[in-house]
Amino acid sequence: MAFRIDLETIELEPDGEVLRIWLNRPESRNAHNQKMVEEVGDLFIKLNSQPEYRIAVLGGRGKSFCAGADRKEQAPKAMNDLHDRYIGQLGRRAARAIEDCEMVTVGRIQGHAIGGGCCFATSCDFRITTLDTLFYVPEVELGVPLPWGATPRLIHEIGAARARQMLMTCERIDGTKAAEWGLVHEVVLDEAELDNAVDRWVERLLSLPAMSLQMSKYQMRGYSQMSRMGDLSEFDGDASARASRTLDAQARFGTFG
Repeated sequence: MAFRIDLETIELEPDGEVLRIWLNRPESRNAHNQKMVEEVGDLFIKLNSQPEYRIAVLGGRGKSFCAGADRKEQAPKAMNDLHDRYIGQLGRRAARAIEDCEMVTVGRIQGHAIGGGCCFATSCDFRITTLDTLFYVPEVELGVPLPWGATPRLIHEIGAARARQMLMTCERIDGTKAAEWGLVHEVVLDEAELDNAVDRWVERLLSLPAMSLQMSKYQMRGYSQMSRMGDLSEFDGDASARASRTLDAQARFGTFG
């Protein structure tokens, strides 16, 4: 590889101008622990200085893309209040790093895209999934607001009405409905067809002139910045931390953060 980065929870698979990135905790359906969230942010920021790659494909090893937060994790105690707040912002930083990555990103989504996994997926430029994939953001049911800056991102991607339905009622949606709502760009029958579909999208993107494709991404990102005016997503980590201390949240999710 042309660059090195130490990763424990992510596997990198270079493939010419494509970098395939695998969330690699298959024994837990790629449930994200603090280390994974931190590594996702570090990696996608690092990729901005790697022009040898044009496309990043984000997928999950095993049966699921990402099944949300690892409830079994015993997160290390923060050193102080500032460190505690930094930890609370890791998810927002990771999702924003995917969203703002210089290269075009494609999400390969199967099994589960729950909570933070759904946030990772919706941060990608293009999303390909299977009929039976479960998209679900359970935070309100768990007694906390959706963090990671995901609310404005969902509003931007699928519209306020569907975002309200998904977030406030915690509705579970499959791949078919995700396609109908505009949450994904293509849905295929099963995982046997998923790689072919992803490769088809990648080949089409690689067939386009590199500079005009990247400039188009800059345009899309630039115009979407208008939705960040008055952006309150930096408050997400604080709101989640405060809500997680309520009796409802403790009863439903214990140490959710």
